[in-house]
Amino acid sequence: MKLRELFSEGKDRLTKCKVADAENDSRLLLLDAFSLSLSEYLLYCDRDLSEIYLSSDILARKEDFEQSIYLRSRRVPLQQILGGTQFMGLDFVVTPDVLIPRQDTEVLVEQVLYDFPNKDINILDMCTGSGCIAASLAVLGGYNEVVGADISEAALHVAQRNALRLMKEKSERMSLKNSFMSSLFSRDEDDFHQQVRFVQTDLFSDMEAAMDELGFEKFDVIVSNPPYIRSSDIEELEPEVRDFEPRIALDGTEDGLHFYRRIADECRPFLREGGSIYLEIGFDQAKDVREIFEASGFSELKVIKDLAGKDRVVKGKWMGA
Repeated sequence: MKLRELFSEGKDRLTKCKVADAENDSRLLLLDAFSLSLSEYLLYCDRDLSEIYLSSDILARKEDFEQSIYLRSRRVPLQQILGGTQFMGLDFVVTPDVLIPRQDTEVLVEQVLYDFPNKDINILDMCTGSGCIAASLAVLGGYNEVVGADISEAALHVAQRNALRLMKEKSERMSLKNSFMSSLFSRDEDDFHQQVRFVQTDLFSDMEAAMDELGFEKFDVIVSNPPYIRSSDIEELEPEVRDFEPRIALDGTEDGLHFYRRIADECRPFLREGGSIYLEIGFDQAKDVREIFEASGFSELKVIKDLAGKDRVVKGKWMGA
């Protein structure tokens, strides 16, 4: 048996199950099961497995690959099978407890990084999920403090895991480049938690109590990728999303706007005068979301498009009551 033959078998099975990118998924699952890079696969793909691995190792790896193909054929998301995905060039752990980070959301992060070159600000990421927004802003933006908030305790565990690992990796890279920062290798985990912290709350309902513990009164920037899919549309989603991602992170209730209304109504006491808000939106929600925040007293509202030219982010300012 050769690696190329296993890859073809996996691709054929996924194709029969109508997996959209069967070739890519089979290849990635094979690379994962056999601990190969793409270049190594290309080098060894036409050699017999017995020339590369021990016989006992071959059996275990084949079983891992076959199990992964089975899961993917049942439409379990590729990222959940692999246990992670990339976002903003960073590696994030993914579990069934969190929404899988998507490239669309990078537009929001990139806009905040562009608008705020000054690092001395506090940022709240409401509905943090995997922590992909909060951790990316902390690592790439180097901001004074980033707080992630979510109603799901399970999601917060994933977010904390991602943030802690990524901040450690950042510090280690900086230490290698700057010998005078070598002491960062011995930093306590609490030091990393001070820059990226997480709180459990149903939107802003428990934030007042959390602010005392955080040690400041208001945020300079609030960002959010809230649930915004209409309840009636969820059953029409791809099985990977509908059946395997947390519905609590998808369902924006009847018109998809419920959480924007709550955020607009509840966030103002926690945003500094002149502070900014950034919201990911559905491609057809820009007008409605702008109107919701205009009615709540926000100004300078603008819509940012994604790479496909679709409305993706609404940003605005809170100038006070």
